[in-house]
Amino acid sequence: MESTAGVAERLRNRTVLITGATGFIAKLLVEKTLRLQPTVRRLYLLVRAGEQASATERVRSEIMRLQIFQPLREKYQEHFSSWFWDKVYPVAGDVSLKNLGIGDAVLAEDVLRETDIIVHMAAAVNFRERYDTALAVNTMGVKHVIEIASRCTKLELLLLVSTAYVNGKESGIMLEKPLQQYRSYDGQSDLDISGEMALAEAKLKELVCKNASEDNIRRAMKKIGIQRARKFGWMSTYVFTKAMGEMLAYEQRMRLPIAIIRPTSTTSTWKEPFPGWIEGIKTIDTWVTNYGKGILKVLPGDVATVIDIVPADIVVNAMLCVISYHPRDHSCLIYHIGSSIRNPLEIGDLIQIMFRYFSKKPFVGADGEGIKVKQLIMPATMASFYEHMDIHYKLPLQDMARHGLSTTDEYDI
Repeated sequence: MESTAGVAERLRNRTVLITGATGFIAKLLVEKTLRLQPTVRRLYLLVRAGEQASATERVRSEIMRLQIFQPLREKYQEHFSSWFWDKVYPVAGDVSLKNLGIGDAVLAEDVLRETDIIVHMAAAVNFRERYDTALAVNTMGVKHVIEIASRCTKLELLLLVSTAYVNGKESGIMLEKPLQQYRSYDGQSDLDISGEMALAEAKLKELVCKNASEDNIRRAMKKIGIQRARKFGWMSTYVFTKAMGEMLAYEQRMRLPIAIIRPTSTTSTWKEPFPGWIEGIKTIDTWVTNYGKGILKVLPGDVATVIDIVPADIVVNAMLCVISYHPRDHSCLIYHIGSSIRNPLEIGDLIQIMFRYFSKKPFVGADGEGIKVKQLIMPATMASFYEHMDIHYKLPLQDMARHGLSTTDEYDI
């Protein structure tokens, strides 16, 4: 960030409620807030847990002990633990439930009385999540956060973290328009959120009445999620239910100070608190790790295609800027965080970067030897892809079958 003075001042003596606090970006937000403004009054961290002791243990093991807090540990030395717990207060809850599932009535009142800023980050991020689960977290979670926000006595801002892919089918430079209920993405259908909730509930009830197995229920609810998303013009259950969450927020724009932030795909940190920190394997990271392990050898596509990825610490910095400088009125502005316009990254460039990196710093295989990578093959058309599959997979397997060899064992081509 070019200037942090204004951001730090905005957080001075403020109390912030963060949902989804054990998520990748949320952990970085907690760390950056504590590092940037040590006099922040309190960070209420809502985590999924049945009771306070479990919530505290989750924060201790999944947040406090992370490597990203090393700069703060070095700063506060033996006082780090007491300083951390003086600032951070775990809250057991669940955004899919009313009152965010906060069972402690006294704590719930403290949150309502003290909270100045809410950052809603809790989400079910599986693109093919069960429809009922995605609706409960991504859509109704927003509704429940809004209900809490409307009862906060001194709320200054409710920041909702969405995704750029709620507008995933658009291209070029465009206005980030708000999404409104009763309007499908393609404008061809009426979208009623309460109707979607009822449909998912009815489908689940039907499956249970038929004594469907848990596996069949899971498959059916995933399938209906994809069907409903495509019916209304979205590409996945995740972005569809996130879009509906935005619609609920937009309806409250005249009652509450709301801002929506839409990042594209995020990857490891660029600079803060140090370069390269990441947790878990997500989206583009799967390409990188599978290539480094020698698993990914072919990737159909156009090398000139631009992909949009943003370092996680840039997303956090943008969030803090929105918190600091967003207008105090009820304008419900939308902020898009992407890289493809000002700093485009083509897939061909990414492939070269991956090759150079793993050639110098290979993964170590089970045998203790470095895994050698080759240039990734990128068929530009389906015809060339099928030709590659025939030559390198279909024909060798057919030859093995003719010679009576098993085709189920690992076959190195």
